[in-house]
Amino acid sequence: MPLRVVSYNIHAGAGMDNVFDLDRQEAALRALDADVIGLQEVDVHWGARSGWRDLAGELAERLGMYVHFAPIYSFDPAAEGAPRREYGLAVLSRYPIVDSENHEITRLSTQDPNPVPAPAPGFPEVVLRVKGVPVHVYVTHLDYRPDPSVRAAQVADTRRIMAEDCDRGARCPRQILLGDLNAEPSAPELAPLWDDLTDSAPAGLTFPALNPVKRIDYVAVGDGVRIRDGAVAETLASDHRRVVADLLIRRGR
Repeated sequence: MPLRVVSYNIHAGAGMDNVFDLDRQEAALRALDADVIGLQEVDVHWGARSGWRDLAGELAERLGMYVHFAPIYSFDPAAEGAPRREYGLAVLSRYPIVDSENHEITRLSTQDPNPVPAPAPGFPEVVLRVKGVPVHVYVTHLDYRPDPSVRAAQVADTRRIMAEDCDRGARCPRQILLGDLNAEPSAPELAPLWDDLTDSAPAGLTFPALNPVKRIDYVAVGDGVRIRDGAVAETLASDHRRVVADLLIRRGR
């Protein structure tokens, strides 16, 4: 059963020119004709840089998709009666979202002047009903700092959370991980992930979008999901290029 998935860091709606333009983001996503999209750096009424708009909701509505938004940060509104200021990740899906959860993983806050690693939300998991078959989709954004220790902790958290969906016989549901891991495939801190998951290994680099020098964006899959093809899709609508993968979902055990 075919499924096209995309991982895309939308840079809060701004392109390589640092100009906010949601029309460009919509066009970049629509061109891929994806069934499932994992978004990182998503503003929801966050601030002036994105016009105080709900980027997750607007993109879902424009593309005719279901949406689940998972905030990393959720702050009181700037003005009384306004929506909360939120920033995080999102899943867009053509298929119904039948369950969802915003998991906590280790984070080093960008909002605290003296952060320490601590559990924080922003690791969404959704269960999709794809033609009657449940598929678990996770979206993540790992720490960007040069020190890999926080990413290593986040990878450990990721593996633990994904393993919780497996049964006592270590049989896991159909799992797909989409995300900006802020590390290249050979990075030591990512190595444990590849014990459980298969990287779609697209040809091409993803960051920065103009003249990229490394691949830090991923589609990875577990048992019950097979990769037909993976590709990096060029765009200047963000500072990241998009990763798109054509998958096959196994119907039975």
